[in-house]
Amino acid sequence: MGNKILAIIVLQGAVFIYSLTTVISKLVSNYKLLSKEFILLYLLDFAVLGIYAILWQQLLKRFELSIAYANKAMTLLWSLLWSTILFHEGVTLLKVIGVALVIAGTIVLNSPNKGGAA
Repeated sequence: MGNKILAIIVLQGAVFIYSLTTVISKLVSNYKLLSKEFILLYLLDFAVLGIYAILWQQLLKRFELSIAYANKAMTLLWSLLWSTILFHEGVTLLKVIGVALVIAGTIVLNSPNKGGAA
């Protein structure tokens, strides 16, 4: 049980890292194409995606694909938090309900009776 919880925490850490690409992409859009800032942020985005890809491949060894992919949907929660905290965008009731449904589904898929982590 302890190993499964740790594996889920690592999986969510990978999802957190993946969500950073949405932030970087939004920041990149503020700069002129091929400017120094654009290129640096674009390279940072590429590096974050590379780190995520390595983590994802390792996590697929521990999780069924359906479980791992369902957890990836938690990116919506992180994106909502980033848009609110960093970009001061509004949060609507429908967005909160949508994210709550995703979280509920992820919890159900990670429940002990489903298996998931090896």
